[in-house]
Amino acid sequence: MRNDRHWLMVAAAMAIAALATAPAAAQKKYDPGASDSEIKIGNIMPYSGPASAYGEIGKTEAAYFRKVNDEGGVNGRKINFISYDDAYSPPKTVEQARKLVESDEVLLIFQSLGTPSNTAIQRYMNAKKVPQLFVATGATKWNDPKHFPWTMGWQPSYQSEAHIYAQYLLKNHPQGKIGVLYQNDDYGKDYLKGLKDGLKGNMPIVAEAPYETTDPTVDSQVINLKASGADIVFNVATPKFAAQAIKKIAELGWKPVHLLNNVSNSVGSVLKPAGFDNAAGVLSTAYMKDPTDPTWKDDPGYKKWSAFMDKYYPDGDKTSTFTVYGYLAAQTLVAVLKQSGDNLTRENVMKQAASLKGLEFDMLLPGSRINTGPNDFAPLKQMQMERFNGERWELFGPLMSGEVGG
Repeated sequence: MRNDRHWLMVAAAMAIAALATAPAAAQKKYDPGASDSEIKIGNIMPYSGPASAYGEIGKTEAAYFRKVNDEGGVNGRKINFISYDDAYSPPKTVEQARKLVESDEVLLIFQSLGTPSNTAIQRYMNAKKVPQLFVATGATKWNDPKHFPWTMGWQPSYQSEAHIYAQYLLKNHPQGKIGVLYQNDDYGKDYLKGLKDGLKGNMPIVAEAPYETTDPTVDSQVINLKASGADIVFNVATPKFAAQAIKKIAELGWKPVHLLNNVSNSVGSVLKPAGFDNAAGVLSTAYMKDPTDPTWKDDPGYKKWSAFMDKYYPDGDKTSTFTVYGYLAAQTLVAVLKQSGDNLTRENVMKQAASLKGLEFDMLLPGSRINTGPNDFAPLKQMQMERFNGERWELFGPLMSGEVGG
């Protein structure tokens, strides 16, 4: 009888212990793409086509996730990064997004690149309630949580960047006449709108020269801008066309004040092909540390990025800000996944992405932090002006914000 009582007490104790641990086990929640061992992340990049220079971003992100996996993954789970090429073609982007969501069953799509490409899948992603997270484009419309709660940007918006250029021009070249070269899509038009809004009619835009991504060159657009009498050029172009414009302006012997949009200010991918002498004096903005700037040679953050590149992406371009961009964006996603814990539902991932406070990463400019909120889907907001001296970019002035509402 005593033995029976003993075993009854043991069984009761075991039952109580099981009940005590049950809530912890029950806390694990998964949507498609997540499990105890894996997190499937989808990505769409232009590894080919007119914007193929940006492929460096996707390759860097893949390398960073290899690093994370080597170090044990995120909360014990390995990242399975599935990245497809869309050749910067929106119909192809739609095809690849459907494949990732419906066939590969990823948890989310991360850093799909390009304004027209992301526009093509935005409604689909939101209808499916699959995160379209940290898109690699600065269009202002990605900060619209009311209408598109499953889409979030990452970099400073194109309109806020253009506001900063407007502030610079109004202060330093108020008598100037502006000509704008821009890609004839939502990306180019967003920059153009931002510049016009920032100028508030206080400086004239004397010429607007759009180009198509199927155009072989932008030479004729540059010739027309020079003929307009403009003495300021705003170069809103993806890398190939941005480099062409820099080179053509030099060939014409034209010496305008030259503003180059941030997404094409890579030393290795744009300025080197354009010719360093031709690019001398070009102005742009930065929110990341430029790897060609000796200011950072002893910086601990730069050293960590450089060591990462040497080990995980030795063939990558260490003179390109695209490799810095991919590194930083991947770090941001890992922070969100860590914050999500064992609740790897799509809803919780978006909730955590909208709850980032004061994140500082190795290669962001000092003072630049990532912040989001339920009504703020713009993680990065500040930029600093910079000038290319013929060898490297030189930062000047304070961190500035030209941020606009979503």
